[in-house]
Amino acid sequence: MKTHLPDGWRRTRGFTLIELLVTILIVAVLAAIAYPSYINQSRHSRRTEAKTALLDFGGREERNYSTNNAYTNLPASLGYAGAFPLAVGNGYYTVNVVVTAGAANVPATYTVTATAVGDQANDTPCTTFTYTQAGAQASADNLGNDTTPICWR
Repeated sequence: MKTHLPDGWRRTRGFTLIELLVTILIVAVLAAIAYPSYINQSRHSRRTEAKTALLDFGGREERNYSTNNAYTNLPASLGYAGAFPLAVGNGYYTVNVVVTAGAANVPATYTVTATAVGDQANDTPCTTFTYTQAGAQASADNLGNDTTPICWR
């Protein structure tokens, strides 16, 4: 059956307001689910930046030790400008080096620590990473609990 429209009126095709609102609602729900997951995944991927920096500092410490027979806590001796703690990579972590001088029958040691800053500090399971001259890798959450199996995998 054909409906008759007054002269000058045409039947238009398009979306109704209800259809548009339902579509916007669906998109909003999907965004509410996807955005936090995206942010979490971004934080997780930045952990690599900290681990890479720690291994780089460790390698530089060993190079300095083989040349000078001592570890150093001076950034310039490791090829960096500035003072500790140093921002590394894109600035999501700061790195600090602590050197313990050796004594009789006790060798010198170093510990390199990367600490999350800014938005990365919201990555609560992996707030700090550490690396030592013995090659020991560790990490801790924002409360200081050991999270090495989660963060260094």
